[in-house]
Amino acid sequence: MTAVRAFLAGIVDYAGLFPPAGLDMPTAVRNYYQYRSDDAAWMLGRFVAPVARLDEFASALRAEVPPDEPVWRVSALLGADPAGDVARAAAFNARHSGACIDSLEARATTVEAIDFLGAAGFEGDVFAEVPVSEQLDALVAACARAKVAAKLRTGGVTPDAFVSSAEILRFMRACTGAGVRFKATAGLHHPLAGEYPVTYAADAPRATMHGYLSLFLAAALVRLGGSDEEILNLLDEREPAAFRMSSAGIEWRERSFSAADLRVSRDVSAASFGSCSFREPVDELRALSLAG
Repeated sequence: MTAVRAFLAGIVDYAGLFPPAGLDMPTAVRNYYQYRSDDAAWMLGRFVAPVARLDEFASALRAEVPPDEPVWRVSALLGADPAGDVARAAAFNARHSGACIDSLEARATTVEAIDFLGAAGFEGDVFAEVPVSEQLDALVAACARAKVAAKLRTGGVTPDAFVSSAEILRFMRACTGAGVRFKATAGLHHPLAGEYPVTYAADAPRATMHGYLSLFLAAALVRLGGSDEEILNLLDEREPAAFRMSSAGIEWRERSFSAADLRVSRDVSAASFGSCSFREPVDELRALSLAG
């Protein structure tokens, strides 16, 4: 296995239910089932669904997927009633054998909300989506105390929804300093940064979208002591030729990441990213000849 395969294994949490794809449940379930047998299935992570739609998900799973299919890993998004939703997720796991919710995600703009997530007693990964605001350090510190991971929203369906590279760097430094693992979501369909339409509409506005490959390498670089300037340059890198892949590691310009560096970063720093598309991240990586 090449270093890039080890680095990107299971990295794409499939969120086809969410914008800009916004697929109906049967289509999203059918897609995920097909992706599990794709030759790029090594990049596929969890299926993402709101707790409020778990009954719908279970029905689609029964209708679209053979009963002998290996168990699906699911990340469930909590809504306006976090306590009730945690209980609903636990009840789902008790009732269903074809899928297991092993991750919860919830927006958390206060320390109290993060404390609740830590005390909820869920047996699995818990991600608190925190804003990159003046409260960021306090919120990430609360994640560390509560033993929950953090989540960064990097984009959306309008140009103003995209955070800057400086904000990503600030978030990653806060998480690394506090020993908090994190995931990212939204606007990360492409391996490298660039100007892209923000939705699939023919008249969609364009924005500078971040690249998932450069973001995850930047997380590794934060752990390796890279300077702010170097990390920002990596986040903003648009030239595929600046990257070289081998079984031993990944090189970006003058910086080398060993396979061990990359494994540690995925294990303790950057977990995965949510994407409403699986094909775009995979196909663009291949097109850039970066798949290793």
